[in-house]
This record gives sequence, C-alpha cells and structure tokens, in this order.
Amino acid sequence: MILTDVLIKPILTEKANAQQDSLRRYAFKVNRKANKLEIKTAVETFYGVTVTDVNTSVVPGKNKSRQTKTGLVQGVKPSYKKAFVTVAEGETIDLYANI
Repeated sequence: MILTDVLIKPILTEKANAQQDSLRRYAFKVNRKANKLEIKTAVETFYGVTVTDVNTSVVPGKNKSRQTKTGLVQGVKPSYKKAFVTVAEGETIDLYANI
C-alpha cells in the first residue's frame, strides 16, 4: 500500500488530546486495509518521530434516522479504522501546525 494512502487524518478530540499529553499516544483515522507495520512506517516518515507501539481498532458503522417533512430518512454511517500510535520518550507530533 502507498504510504500517502495509509493515514487519512488525525483524530482531534478531548480524549485524544488528553492521551497526547499524558501517554504520548496519538490517534489517527487510517485506511481499513492498512496493517500496523504500514501505519508505523507512515507516521515515522511523515512526522519524523520514532514509533514504539501501534494499536488499532475498527469502529463499527451506526444506524441513523431522522424525521423530515417527507417522512423518516434512514441511513448508515460508515465504519472506519482508528490507530493509536505511541511515540518514543521525549518526542512529540505537532498536529496543529498546518491548521
């Protein structure tokens, strides 16, 4: 898999920010087909840090429905894969540099 296709975007939530400060763990939304070795290589290449650990989880899709004038509209939010990347002691990733 091409390294530019592995990482989709960083996950910037309160829980993810708390883990960045205390555990040096960063969360990314990644391609469903990417494995841990590809994720580790992509993060090390793009951010210039040393990755010590990679944990992944697949977030299942959720059923959503809403009431409109035309009736009930039902759909499904897509599932996606998250990667939790732990970097080496003393290293950080600046996720807010390009905003």
